[in-house]
Amino acid sequence: MDRFVSTYAMRLDSKGRMSIPAPYRALIARDGLEHLYCHPALDLPALQAGGARLMAGIDALIERYPPYSEAREELAGALYGAIEMIKLDPEGRVMLSEGLKAHAQIKDEAVLVGLGDSFRIWEPSRFRAHLAEANAKVRALKQQIGSQGTARDTRADGA
Repeated sequence: MDRFVSTYAMRLDSKGRMSIPAPYRALIARDGLEHLYCHPALDLPALQAGGARLMAGIDALIERYPPYSEAREELAGALYGAIEMIKLDPEGRVMLSEGLKAHAQIKDEAVLVGLGDSFRIWEPSRFRAHLAEANAKVRALKQQIGSQGTARDTRADGA
């Protein structure tokens, strides 16, 4: 596997540690890292986490703006400034900071959701609500795309 995929439900132990699934750990290790990068998602009550690809995506996004521009500096501050490097222990567990847990409202359970180049960490009920909304949007988009194809197929000349 070369992408963060699947959804995993995890419990935080009595010390507040959470296991990172083995497939996710393998991707982090492939990058030569013993930690993962994690920051509060900018527009969601969730955490964004990952390894080298997450950082490369952030770098590419920030580099789209001219050096010293206000937008670039604000984006860099919001992302680089909020990233925490969270060490993986020998058993593949991490301890989220209180600030990260507060942003995502994580207490004793979390859901890790693969996004390809990174993954998100959610409080389970917030993830269920987000997933329901996302699925509704995808169904509407599918219907819209399907109706566009039908409109093209109904031409009188059959072309």
